[in-house]
Amino acid sequence: MEQKAGAQIGKRAFIQSLVILFVLMMVAGILTLAIPAGQYARINVDGRETIDPASFQLIERPNYPVWRWFIAPFEVLGSDSGLTVIVIIVVLFFAGGAFAVMDKTGTLRAFIGRIVRQYSGQKYRLLWMVSLAFMFLGATLGTFEEVVLLVPVMIALSYSLGWDALVGLGMSILATNMGFSAAISNPYTLGVSQQLAGLPLFSGAWFRIIIFVVIYFIFMWFLSSYARKIDKDPKASLVHGEDNAEREKYKSMDLSLTEVDPKQHRAMNFFGIFLVFIFLTMLAGPFVPAISDYALPIVGILFLIGGLGAGFISGAGGKTVWQGLIEGWGGLAPSVPLILMAASIRYIIDSGGVTDTILHAAAEPFQQLGAFPAALVVYVLALGIEFFIASGSAKAFLMIPIVLPLADLIGVTRQTAVLAYIFGDGFSNLAYPTNPVLLISLGLTVVSYPKWLRWTAKLWLWVILATVAFLGIAVAINFGPF
Repeated sequence: MEQKAGAQIGKRAFIQSLVILFVLMMVAGILTLAIPAGQYARINVDGRETIDPASFQLIERPNYPVWRWFIAPFEVLGSDSGLTVIVIIVVLFFAGGAFAVMDKTGTLRAFIGRIVRQYSGQKYRLLWMVSLAFMFLGATLGTFEEVVLLVPVMIALSYSLGWDALVGLGMSILATNMGFSAAISNPYTLGVSQQLAGLPLFSGAWFRIIIFVVIYFIFMWFLSSYARKIDKDPKASLVHGEDNAEREKYKSMDLSLTEVDPKQHRAMNFFGIFLVFIFLTMLAGPFVPAISDYALPIVGILFLIGGLGAGFISGAGGKTVWQGLIEGWGGLAPSVPLILMAASIRYIIDSGGVTDTILHAAAEPFQQLGAFPAALVVYVLALGIEFFIASGSAKAFLMIPIVLPLADLIGVTRQTAVLAYIFGDGFSNLAYPTNPVLLISLGLTVVSYPKWLRWTAKLWLWVILATVAFLGIAVAINFGPF
């Protein structure tokens, strides 16, 4: 049977993710019955809606019947976040279709072959460079969801270099997450948080650059050590058995060829031009108001045009191009219910009126704590809220207005409070099963969620220890300007 083009979400991974998300939807629903409904007053500050931290009060429980828990994935499309969810799904299909076309027409294979030949004998140098590039994108541009579209490419590259799907995930989505969490100028978490805190935009960068470098070396020690184990013994791979069938797919790629069809060269160059435009769009988005609201759709459109154009230029023929596009879209179709179910967890909690009650209860311990323990509570609070709300900017609008006045009273600088929030928001993105990016990324591979947790556990431990140490330093030096 011919292998379909593009990212194909496995049946087993899809069912596993579906079950996990359904259970979490039910847990969210039970919370709306078990926790009293409460509400903070919302006020407008500089045109933005924020929370008045002194305004919390219990309210009458909203009429949110149990049967609506089950239709929440559909209702979420009509909510305030509905448009964002739709845009993400459309962009995923645009970009996913582009990669499927390049996969079907052989352009992707030619691209990977070029990299493998160029770095033959230097594959660890390649591993460090690729991981650094993805980390840098996450730390500076806030790139995260978009990298899902590159996961199949990195899996293919990992197989070609003799490693497994975990290394492919490591040097793409996991590397991006490390950078997203060790933010230098991430506009979605750092930018929003500093704006809400009244801090100069991207101030304190010198300290965050040090954090970025330390996290990079911890991450590369973890990833390189695992890759070397596989080089010594392929059976050391945690997914050795599951990986074999997928690995066979890439063995059919003759990456040792020294000559590449000139048409494929032109196709790669054509798509490369669009990659430059994509990068410029992501770079300009946070700073150019006319682009910021439309950056993600623009990126999706550029991917689709670049991928289709490269497919036609490759000489494979129009029939092959359209077949690749349809196969790619078919492979991504199961991601739609997963995204809707993940988004519905927050929607259920909001509809039951308990979101603010949870935030209020979590924030109360601040009043009895000192500076360093208080910074740790911000960290833990962000880790906890992350389980229900994956969006970094959404959590910033919920948490920062509550955290900052309390931090001011206790003696934690606002810059330190923001740093603690960013740590808690970012590093947990790829640990919790409520994050659709993680579920989709795993669904594109043979890696199960339990295997993923087992593999990343040691990394999370070292990262938590390092970030707690950095919070201690931030408190000691009064990391500011204030």
